[in-house]
Amino acid sequence: MVTIRPTGPTRAEADRPEPAHPRLEEVAEGVFAHIQPDGGWCLNNAGILVDEGRAALVDTAATERRTLLLRQALATVAPQEPEVLVNTHHHSDHTFGNSLFGPGTTVVAHERTRQESAEAGLGLQGLWPGVDWGAVSVRLPALTFRDTLTLHLGGLRVELIHVGPAHTTNDTVVWIPDRGVLFTGDVVMSGVTPYALMGSVEGSLRALDQLAELHPRVVVPGHGAVGGPGLIAANRAYFAWIQQLDTEARAAGLTPLQAAKDADLGGFADLLDPERLVSNLHRARLEAEGGVPGAPIDILGSFREMVEYHGGLPTCHA
Repeated sequence: MVTIRPTGPTRAEADRPEPAHPRLEEVAEGVFAHIQPDGGWCLNNAGILVDEGRAALVDTAATERRTLLLRQALATVAPQEPEVLVNTHHHSDHTFGNSLFGPGTTVVAHERTRQESAEAGLGLQGLWPGVDWGAVSVRLPALTFRDTLTLHLGGLRVELIHVGPAHTTNDTVVWIPDRGVLFTGDVVMSGVTPYALMGSVEGSLRALDQLAELHPRVVVPGHGAVGGPGLIAANRAYFAWIQQLDTEARAAGLTPLQAAKDADLGGFADLLDPERLVSNLHRARLEAEGGVPGAPIDILGSFREMVEYHGGLPTCHA
């Protein structure tokens, strides 16, 4: 396990308040969003689907403590354990909690989610060694698919659609057409800087166009507050800006880190975790130079540059 040595919080991090308690929002009949403020590093959202006494879960949480809070919320709306647990991608804040559900819950994900979860292992814990991760382990999906998969939960039709590479190579969105609700995983963020280091900037733009064509009424992002279709448009605007910024940086002979330090964030200045700009520029640079979307990249080196841009290890309130 690789460990990034903390360099201490920046002044902004020291002033950043502890996140509020998670909350459960019913966004449509039998469809709930479990929101973890403030949506920053490792504070992801999850979903609970309930119909005819049956339950399914979309993603879990990063730590034992936060997964137990999710389980408590689940117990208030569902009479039993979820039959199915869908992972939207392999990142550990969405998957570590898999291990805290029993064998009666089938974990479902894209086939690359299983592969990349196995490769990542518990590596996230080395980036934030000060977090109390608790008794979590890697539980891989038992059922995988390649393009689409339909789950029938009572009378509720739930469509799983692979849209990657975008945030990662293996992004799955969960679309509930009869309710007009779309769980996007981290393909869409709300009030939080999008992140495509392990996926594709160009692929994110394509994926966001694909999501817009579904015409969802409610969008539940991977991090941040629930919204509508405007969240999709906002994320698209960010990635289009990333491509333009990289074009200008290459013309000026700037590295991604130099370009990030010089950049005027403009309308994106209020997004949480702005240090992700560095990683997004690395991915955009790789693609501009002919790299394949989702191709391997120096993840640890990019994270170190994000720490440098940030002025210290970013806060993780998991």
